[in-house]
Amino acid sequence: MSFGGPGGLQGSQKPTPPERGSFPLDHDGECKDVMMNYLSCIKKTKGMNDHECRMFAKSYLGCRMNNNLMAKDEFKNLGFDEPKPAIDLKKGPEEEGKKGELRW
Repeated sequence: MSFGGPGGLQGSQKPTPPERGSFPLDHDGECKDVMMNYLSCIKKTKGMNDHECRMFAKSYLGCRMNNNLMAKDEFKNLGFDEPKPAIDLKKGPEEEGKKGELRW
């Protein structure tokens, strides 16, 4: 008879803590509405990383930070960098120069 872990795995494995500290549960449901919006968005987009769902995730993390359910941090550190403006690749006639000419 084996009384170890599943599949006869013996030995004790230590659980590893999250990288960014504790992440308490929302027992009072302070951010439940935002979480449900995010989950329905993920379901609607079939798990794709849609911009709308990312905004729900951002507001959920903001709610958690505002209710002291996680440490306050900048959104750029949480993977929500602001998109850089697109570079305009269209050149007008005033921007054309001679080959090799530097323009400031």
